[in-house]
Amino acid sequence: MAIGFDRPVEITGPEGTVCVATAKEAFDQLSNTDWPMPGIEHAQAVDAALKVIDGHRSAVDARDAFVRAAREAGNLAQA
Repeated sequence: MAIGFDRPVEITGPEGTVCVATAKEAFDQLSNTDWPMPGIEHAQAVDAALKVIDGHRSAVDARDAFVRAAREAGNLAQA
């Protein structure tokens, strides 16, 4: 199962804009201590990214969850 996103997601962070293109990159960003406001969408995005990495969900699921988490945190630059 592919873990790459069909389109990258851009988020803003302490070092500027970051382009996230895979479930692994999404997991890495979500696991970063600089992630603002880890709420319910964050938890669901972490779960989705891990399930994609393990081959149990599609990259579309992880991307959608990551976009929701970034929107919740206020760091979504472009979906």
